[in-house]
Amino acid sequence: MIKMRNFFKVILVLILVNACKNDSKTETLSMQKEITTDYKEAYRPQYHFTPPAKWMNDPNGLVYHQGVYHLFYQYYPDDIVWGPMHWGHAVSKDMVHWEQKPIALFPDKHGYIFSGSAVVDVKNTSGLGTIENPPLVAIFTYHDPEGEEAKRKDFQTQGIAYSLDNGDSWTKYEGNPVIGNKNTKDFRDPKVFWNDRTNKWTMLLVAGDHLQIWLSDNLIEWKKVSTFGKKQGAHGGVWECPDLFPLKVGDTEEEKWVLLISINPGAPNGGSGTQYFVGDFDGTTFTSDQKQHKWVDWGTDNYAGVTYNNTPNDDRIFIGWMSNWTYARDTPTEKWRSAMTLPRKLSLQKFEESYGLINYPLAALDSLIQKEESKDVTVAAAQTERFVFDNFNQTEVKFTSTRKDFFIMFKNEANEELALTMDSSQKMVLLDRIVSGKTDFQEDFGNVIHQMPIDNLPDAPFEVRILLDKSSVEVFINGGQYVMTDQIFPTQNYTILEVENVKETPLELMDFQISKIKGIW
Repeated sequence: MIKMRNFFKVILVLILVNACKNDSKTETLSMQKEITTDYKEAYRPQYHFTPPAKWMNDPNGLVYHQGVYHLFYQYYPDDIVWGPMHWGHAVSKDMVHWEQKPIALFPDKHGYIFSGSAVVDVKNTSGLGTIENPPLVAIFTYHDPEGEEAKRKDFQTQGIAYSLDNGDSWTKYEGNPVIGNKNTKDFRDPKVFWNDRTNKWTMLLVAGDHLQIWLSDNLIEWKKVSTFGKKQGAHGGVWECPDLFPLKVGDTEEEKWVLLISINPGAPNGGSGTQYFVGDFDGTTFTSDQKQHKWVDWGTDNYAGVTYNNTPNDDRIFIGWMSNWTYARDTPTEKWRSAMTLPRKLSLQKFEESYGLINYPLAALDSLIQKEESKDVTVAAAQTERFVFDNFNQTEVKFTSTRKDFFIMFKNEANEELALTMDSSQKMVLLDRIVSGKTDFQEDFGNVIHQMPIDNLPDAPFEVRILLDKSSVEVFINGGQYVMTDQIFPTQNYTILEVENVKETPLELMDFQISKIKGIW
């Protein structure tokens, strides 16, 4: 979450939240009216999740329960710019197709409903359900805009709500907030999980420039037990949206813990980004000897991502907000604003002496991909191969290669270009959206080429997978070892793909494939 910085916007928000605090039945019903859409508006993604209308940011409350994946999200139902935050709600049975549900949580007398998480309280430790019908419990940050405007530091607290019908309706806990705040600015984004090492609930909270870890027997009474990060990691901006989970290292029995921390600003290509740490967790304290800054995604449009609780097979499934606070309020959509990244499965690998987090689209996405027959393509020395397709903005382009030098460009008849370069001399992948389409809506959106170092890319054949939607590109190299996610806003679909061989020896692209991706709406 990020606060509004414009004075007049703050005044407007204060007026609106006072209306929200009335919490009248009439207002609640009017805000939950079904919004109809054909999902065909300009720039509307066709296989990524977007709200039917209005503003969306952070994914929240990611939890699987009774055959359903829940996606809650930061939502303002009255405008396409940030405002008094609610929890929007959507559900899926396959992580591909989504059903929109009514708004789950509304602002109240304690403030807006900022980011957080959700758990299945299987043992009914909270007493809010029964053993036979354990509650879903949402844990979130209350944000009091009046306290913020008064320049107090205690304007963010933590509250809970529960559902006994698998998320269809929610009741806020009468004793909210469950964690108060005496004097900590930017105190938010609780991620909660059951801790087998202590047989307690663990809560991660960020407090400005570091992480706090709290424990509880019942999700209601909490005790702080440790901190992490005041002198580790990137600190170019406020820490946000923490997550912590164990992963096996490759096919071995070695287990490490991975901590996600989003940061804004301070990402390697500007604005918002998500860093990660690999280390150990003893049940109360996380430690890491990691010296290098590591990033989940090197593009500029994967932020505030967290993982699902309670998933089948304990899969670690991640979703991020596909935007960046530098320009999130300015992107050129009119009915809705923002999308989520594709859901991705996380895993951990060791490359030489360094651990690397892998993130790669779920296999469920394959159900949408209309696979074409693959072929081997050879691009002669210093030559270019051209491929024509009616709409690259809903496709997967995939191949394998051993060559770490090539230049790929998507083009349209409006002379707009999206370029991807792999440069072995710099050990770098470059993503250039400077003339990719509409970029002048904000001065920082199209002014630099995004860079991703590829220090540990193997010499063996590796995969390059490019997923294009109406207003995004996601690049996965070597099965998700290196990842870039960027928004794009071409005024026409890309219809030409050029692959240029920049060396004096033939460029071999094996299993080259261009496949259409079906829409989900």
